[in-house]
Amino acid sequence: MSRLADRFAALRARGHRALIPFVTAGDPDLAATEALVLAIAAAGADAIELGVPFSDPMAEGPTIQRSSERALRSGTSLRRVLELVKSLRPRLEIPIVLMGYANPVIAMGEERFAEAAAAAGVDGAILVDMPPEESAALRGALAAKGVDAILLAAPTTRPERLAMLARETRGFLYYVSLTGVTGARSDLAADIEAQVRRAREASEIPVCVGFGVSRPEHARALARFADGVVVGSALVDRIATAPSREAAVTAAAAFVTELAAAVARGRC
Repeated sequence: MSRLADRFAALRARGHRALIPFVTAGDPDLAATEALVLAIAAAGADAIELGVPFSDPMAEGPTIQRSSERALRSGTSLRRVLELVKSLRPRLEIPIVLMGYANPVIAMGEERFAEAAAAAGVDGAILVDMPPEESAALRGALAAKGVDAILLAAPTTRPERLAMLARETRGFLYYVSLTGVTGARSDLAADIEAQVRRAREASEIPVCVGFGVSRPEHARALARFADGVVVGSALVDRIATAPSREAAVTAAAAFVTELAAAVARGRC
């Protein structure tokens, strides 16, 4: 089993849900990301998504777009993100998932990326703009190295496609809670529970919900029926608006502590 599969199995055995914070690697620089990842892991994260910055992040709202711009200006690249994961892995037991876009992976080469990701200690990869019809070779390369290729579903996904995605994904199915780009929202979609229950009925694979989750009360509500909760833009915004690196780490850890407590209450 992969580290992600082990984590979800352990959580399910205890009746727990996963909290998965997202941070953009290299925002504001990779040294800050290293401190942030260690702090939010200690604050209660069950896995961490590291965003690989890209110049045209078409699925992202303004908050994560700006974070990618800052990370690219600081010299962050896919190769340097992998180096960061490798340096973190001896100090971090929880799964690390890379989330990004196909272009940097294709530029590196799918086989080389799979080999480098596995060597660094990456547990999963999400490529937002690479549908399963175009990613069979990459998913095969990742599977051969023990890295989970994680697929996405959305409210607009047809039932037959949802069944295919649930069958083909590894680690978990990332369920996009709304149509549109990432970004903090004031409210969850009104029918999100029915959507997620439909996705969970498609297979035994864990279903984690992201996009628009911005408040502890959102995390608590989602933890009643989803296997995991992904929080990105709201966390990235706290990092961006902090007056210093130290303040950013403190603010991020405090927010993740709140989210972890909310997820724990939500499963009750």
